[in-house]
Amino acid sequence: MNTHRVTIFIGSCSLALLAGCGSPPSQEEIAQASKGMTRKDLEIVDCLLPGQVRQLGNSTYLTPRRPTRTTASDCRIRGGEYVAYDRANLKSALAVWMETAQAGDPEAMTIVGEIYERGLEGTPDYASAASWYQKAVDKGYARASFNLGSLFEQGLGVEADKLKALNLYRQSWGLPEDSVMFQSAARAEQESLRKQLDEQVAQKNQQLVLLDKQMKQLQEQVNKKPPAARSQSDAQEIAALKKWIETLEGERRASTDRLAGLPKLRTPQAAPQTAPLAAGGDSRKADGMDFGRYYALIIGNQNYRSMEKLATPIGDAERAAKVLADKYGFTVQILEDASDVAMLKALNDLNQVLTDKDNLLVYYAGHGTRLQNGKTESGYWLPVNADPPPQDTFWVPNEQITGHLGRISAKRVLVVADSCYAGLLSTDPSHLFINDRVGYSRDYIAYKLPKRSRMLISSGGDQPVLDSGGGSNSVFARAFIDELESNQSVMSTPELFSKLQKRVATTAAKNRFVQKPEFKSIKAAGHEVGDFFFVPTKKS
Repeated sequence: MNTHRVTIFIGSCSLALLAGCGSPPSQEEIAQASKGMTRKDLEIVDCLLPGQVRQLGNSTYLTPRRPTRTTASDCRIRGGEYVAYDRANLKSALAVWMETAQAGDPEAMTIVGEIYERGLEGTPDYASAASWYQKAVDKGYARASFNLGSLFEQGLGVEADKLKALNLYRQSWGLPEDSVMFQSAARAEQESLRKQLDEQVAQKNQQLVLLDKQMKQLQEQVNKKPPAARSQSDAQEIAALKKWIETLEGERRASTDRLAGLPKLRTPQAAPQTAPLAAGGDSRKADGMDFGRYYALIIGNQNYRSMEKLATPIGDAERAAKVLADKYGFTVQILEDASDVAMLKALNDLNQVLTDKDNLLVYYAGHGTRLQNGKTESGYWLPVNADPPPQDTFWVPNEQITGHLGRISAKRVLVVADSCYAGLLSTDPSHLFINDRVGYSRDYIAYKLPKRSRMLISSGGDQPVLDSGGGSNSVFARAFIDELESNQSVMSTPELFSKLQKRVATTAAKNRFVQKPEFKSIKAAGHEVGDFFFVPTKKS
């Protein structure tokens, strides 16, 4: 098995304001700063870096300060300012990014939107998030297009509109509007929406007919009474009916206007039938496309010091590592029974190895849990030095995992999490797929490959999962690894998920247990509608 250990590159900067602190630290500084790394050093913070000294002709000036997301250690080394990480209050993070966002930077606008979406004090402000995402979308920023699309898909801060969500996903993807994939998916969604609106209009028509009849009957009864016998309650009842009719007419008008405004779509041509792509002799190429290098960080936490020990994580981790290295050519790093510092450091160290052409798979098997923070729930991966709930000192919160994944430069990242409450790593909706009837052809891969992706396959949602039941592996791990072992062609993550979820549900049911894996994007880590592909280097 190929293994690869990576080291963190850190240093110091004593004259931050004068030097700008933009250059990498020296090797001596790296060696010195690498000693005694603590948990707080490795936590992701919103850092405000000092400006850089620039010279224009005979004039010297200082550029504005620059926001970035990095580790607390790296922020200090580069002379930056930050406030200690606080998952319950994001006001300090907003202060770091707001000035740059207001100056028109689309990345900063998007991050401000993400902060509002998470909530400054545990309460999401989706309307403000949508507003900031729209500003970045207007500047053509793909990540913002995806984020805004997910709000339209769920109806958060905006009126639910899956057609609009689909179009925003298309923009994020860079897919032409006249493509077969988009036109097919848009037509299916439009037909569903048209049916829904037709039903609403028919229902409103029926209600208005009945109310009109009731209004006429009431008016006739009142008119038969002498003027002196007509009561105030009669007038109030007539006024209430008129108001109700007026409201229904407005709702009917809105539905008919929306029906009339549905875009005209062309009938898509039949998608070409293509055979599955076969991997070429080069482990990184298939059908002339370069998929980049593949790395995997595999974490198996089993022998907990203060909590119940688990039965399968180390075996699951070792078997997953073997198939990824032997069949798919991954460079693999395994952490067994890892502490919180070891887990965060391993994620942080990847920054010095991965490029924007590479792929990273993070596999976690171990205990997971959740806690209520304000009005939102947070999930955690538990290192082997974790204390039982509610003592969360050494727990690794999902926000920190997401922060590291967003900072890593790898183009494509897939997290495979086999733990209780693993689905809480992402709260985004499951994908509104472009078209699940279109095969994963070369065209599909060619569109997806250049796009940044941050995705999650979890063994379950916001629920406990089985630690055993799959022989010597967990139910989920066995399904995941068996599918990778049997695969003979380039396989996308949606395709992998559709296969393994059926295996998990079936096996769990045999154990009289309900377990439903989930597939989501990790939006806050910078997902842009890309995909993660498994390219086998040899057949089983």
